Amino acid sequence: MPIAVRLNARLEERLERLAKRTGRSKSLYVRRALEEYLDEEEDYLIALQRLEDNLPLVPMEKVLSRLNLRSQLRPKGAR
Repeated sequence: MPIAVRLNARLEERLERLAKRTGRSKSLYVRRALEEYLDEEEDYLIALQRLEDNLPLVPMEKVLSRLNLRSQLRPKGAR
């Protein structure tokens, strides 16, 4: 579905520069930015709802384990 978006001059310049530098379309970058924003916003709203419903917290270890990212867990005190 086509959609029109008005950008301020500075944002349009940055988008144009990026597209020219990479040889990719401005639409690609707008789509990526929108997808990332929507993912973050949806995650935020889920977290907010869990807080408002007083649901139990999910420990980071459990999240990483469920996502098969256990190796990403740093030992305590490590940077």
